[in-house]
Parts: sequence; C-alpha cells; structure tokens
Amino acid sequence: MSTAAKRANARPGREWLDNPAGLGELMPAGFTMGVATSAFQVEGGILDGGREPSTWDTFMAQPGRIADGSDASVSTDHLHRYSEDVKLMRELGVDSYRFSLGWSRLQPGGRGGANRAAVAFYDRLLDELLTNGIRPMATLFHWDTPEALQHTGGWMKRDTAYRFADYAFLAGEAFGDRIDSWVTINEPATVTLNGYALGVHAPGATLLFDSLPAAHHQLLGHGLAVEALRAASVTGGIGIANVHSPVQPEGDGEDDALFTELFDIVHNRVYADPVLLGRYPEVPEQLDHLFAAFREIDPADLRVISAPLDFYGLNYYAPSRVAAGAPTDAATADGRSPVVRQLPFSLRAWPEYPVTGFGWPIAPDFLTVALRELADRYGDALPPVIITEGGASFPDVVERDGSIDDEARVLYLAEHLAAAFAGAPGVRLAGYYVWSLLDNWEWAAGFNQRFGLVHVNFETQDRTPKRSFTWMQRVIGGRTA
Repeated sequence: MSTAAKRANARPGREWLDNPAGLGELMPAGFTMGVATSAFQVEGGILDGGREPSTWDTFMAQPGRIADGSDASVSTDHLHRYSEDVKLMRELGVDSYRFSLGWSRLQPGGRGGANRAAVAFYDRLLDELLTNGIRPMATLFHWDTPEALQHTGGWMKRDTAYRFADYAFLAGEAFGDRIDSWVTINEPATVTLNGYALGVHAPGATLLFDSLPAAHHQLLGHGLAVEALRAASVTGGIGIANVHSPVQPEGDGEDDALFTELFDIVHNRVYADPVLLGRYPEVPEQLDHLFAAFREIDPADLRVISAPLDFYGLNYYAPSRVAAGAPTDAATADGRSPVVRQLPFSLRAWPEYPVTGFGWPIAPDFLTVALRELADRYGDALPPVIITEGGASFPDVVERDGSIDDEARVLYLAEHLAAAFAGAPGVRLAGYYVWSLLDNWEWAAGFNQRFGLVHVNFETQDRTPKRSFTWMQRVIGGRTA
C-alpha cells in the first residue's frame, strides 16, 4: 500500500464512509443542512433578459485570465434548468438552498429599478424551492459587481456602498416575504485580496495593501444593506459570510510570528472585527504603515458596520502557513500573480495533509480551530454561526457506466461534517452548506475544478449525481433530532 493510501486509511472520517446514517445521528437538533451555488457560476444566460455586464464578464474576456480559456456564458444553465436542480435538492433531502441574486441581472448597471425579467426568474426559483419544502438563503453579492460601477471605481469608491444599499432595498422589497435568510456579502476578503490586491480575480487590480479601501467600502456596504433590508421589512434573518483561515507560522522566529499576525489581520480580522466588535484590529507598530487606509475611519461608519446580526456565516476551506520572506514564484491559492513577489511574506505548504484538486490542504481539525478562534475573539458578540460554505474540488472520473465514485469528496465531507457536528465551546453552530450542489464555472480556474455533489457535462448539461450525493442523502436521512 502506498504512503498516500495508508494516510487516507488512517483518517478519522473513514468510519463514516460506509455508515453515513450513523454520522447523521450525530447531527444536532435543529441543524440546517444545505447546498450552495452563486449566480455567476451557475446561471448562464449572460445576455438574457436585460442583464448587463459585471466585472467578471469583463475579466473573463481578457486573454490569459481564465486557466482553461472558458467563460460562464452558459455554465450549468441554471437559469433555464432550475426546476431540474430543485428536484435534485429535494431528492438529496436538504433543508435549504443558498444561492445568490445576480446584481447585474436584477439591477443592470447597479442603479435604478429592478429588471422585471430577473424578478420573474427569481420569483419562479423561490416558488419552486418553497413548493418543495426547501428554505431559500439568498446572497446579495457574490462578486458580480456591475461593470458600470467599476467604471467609477468599484469597491475602491465609497459610493459603491450606497449603490449596494439601494440594491439591497430593491431585493428586499421584491423577495423579502419568501427568503428565510439573507447574506449581504460573500467573502469580502476574497474580493479585496484576489480582486484588488493580487489581480487574480475581477477586476484584476494589483494594489497590494493600497487595496484596503475596498475592504472598508464592502463592510460599509454590508452595514448599509442590513439597514436597507430591515427597512424593507424582510422576514428572514440577516448575516454576512466571511472566509476564515486559521494561520500558523512555519518556524519559531520573530519574523515568522510577525507576518503570521499580519496575514491573520488582512485575511480574517479586518473583516470580522468591525462587524462583530465595531472596530478594526490593532496592528503591530512596525506594520502600521501598511494600514494607512484605516487611520481616519469615521466612527459613524463603524456603528453602521457593526449592526447586530441574526447569524454569522463562516466559509471554511483550509488553514494558512506563513513564513517571512518574499515568495520565490508567482503562485497564489487561486492563480498566479507576479505582484505577489513584492510581499514580505509567503504562504507555505502543509505536507502533513493530503490536498484537494486546488492543492489546498485537507485539514478538518482546523475547522474546529476556526470555530474556537471565533468564540475566543468575539465572545458574547458572536451570533449563531452557520458554515455557509464547505467543500472540495477533485479531478472526478466518469466511469464507463456513467457513475462517478468521488470517494475523496465523501471522505472530505465526512471529516468536516463530523467536526461541525461536534461543535466548539462558545459557538452556537446552526448549519452547514456544502459547496457546491453542482459542478460549475470556478472563477479563474474555469471548468478545471469540480466541487459538485452533482456532475455536470458542460457540453450537454446532463446532471449525474455522484457517490457523494447519495452518501449525503443517507447522512441527512439518518438524523434523529
């Protein structure tokens, strides 16, 4: 047996591979199990019904931006196949579907009234979900900034936060009576770091630490959107979804410790501290010059940003390991960026863990670490936590009979669900959403990375449930509380 096979056989989640119902019995009472997608990644129909371009339309049209040269013009065609996809969710047995409203579809150009064709589509989707007993969780912003707003500065400009609030009110008025939960913004850290600092995502800016105004304006937009949704009298709970990556130094030296703290601040705490504590994190004196954007923040902004929430969304994928010293190549977790070589630290590998198709370490024990960090840092200010994304890409193989035996994904989910069901002291954990229901267009990776419980043939649009789908079906069916 190979070393890799021995390591896989030793992983604690293997006990649940053939006993998914037993894992389901561990699910806490009232725990929500769901699946997630995002508009730009699954809807397709880029030119349909009055939709206007987003920053991702512009970005993917630029040569070399997308790894396989593909685009999302059709993707999984969820716009037209939503009924089929809802039927799959019903068969899976999930409680909830987390999807996103396409900003450039619902409010083309980021200003003005709602696009009636888009309202009609989301009405149909919501009605289909509710008819099938599936609670909708809607994300207002999953990275598809209207291109017209990017022309005036995008999230680097304060005005975009106000445009986002107008859009939130519009969405709240249109759908607020049927949506169970609202996520204002998905992963503002990823938008800032990948989109404005490193240029590996739209809009492709390479501003490094000068990108931090985009972080503040997204957080301000979040707070204003909370106000707008409540002004629209929505009936569902409201939260935000941040991606958290527990950070450890590679070595014991002071420099590694310093830059580990820096990465923790720019990846995690810049986005959680203002929302939950009403302030930006303290920064070591020797790093203060990097955070000039936060020196004169209006306290009124922080009061808006820290409006009480009904839940806090945690997206967890992997931990990060940091060492002092500039990177030796241009690789990042989500693509290549030459500007990364200008950073004073680098991200290092985790050879002790197996990896996903993206090369991310599979470390379910760090999900527990992430939960404990939230409890330790935010205490009573932490509302109930929902894991709003968790999943993994793997190079799935379609067998001759058409089946997809994605055991690696099953093992990944077994380990992470077991960690989630065990919880962590001080955290009221309320749910877990698997990323993703469907294989989809995975941003700068194009169609190269498959995260779905359901395989999609991107030429025919045929859907085929994988082994992970039927395994998850049995987990959900096994719950007793």
